[in-house]
Amino acid sequence: MNNLLIRNILRFLFLLLLQVVVLNNVYLGGYITPFLYVLFILMLPTDLSKVALILIAFGSGLMVDIFDNMPGFHTFSCTLVAFCRIVFADKILTRGEQTTILTPSIRTVVAQQYVIFLTLNLFIYSFAYFLLEMFSLRDFGTILISSILSTLATGILAIVYQAIFIPQKQ
Repeated sequence: MNNLLIRNILRFLFLLLLQVVVLNNVYLGGYITPFLYVLFILMLPTDLSKVALILIAFGSGLMVDIFDNMPGFHTFSCTLVAFCRIVFADKILTRGEQTTILTPSIRTVVAQQYVIFLTLNLFIYSFAYFLLEMFSLRDFGTILISSILSTLATGILAIVYQAIFIPQKQ
């Protein structure tokens, strides 16, 4: 079996377990909920087919929804991020070139480009999730604050995770 495939499966299992056991129970200040498992979708190879990426994202969100007993919030948000990742990876990470990044991370891509890529995707995920969770634009301020703070918390955790588990250059 391919070494990259095994690493991605192990990454998924680790991040899923961390999310459902620890992070789904963290609510800092009533506004911050880290969604670190989304990092799995963002770290998939850039040459992965669009259909495979969307199906993997759908399955990842569905697994968290099942463990979290949620009615599709994570599934929708992950699928939306998969669509956005396709565009952002092409425009920000590879800049339209036909290059393949096996594991997009802070260590394998230009740091500024990766932080923009990560932040945009995490914000879209958080905004979609909190919009579905609150299901009212009357609470738009709360949705926006929760999205921004959760994006920052998840981004920091993602950078720490990558600094620990991703080798310098691949």
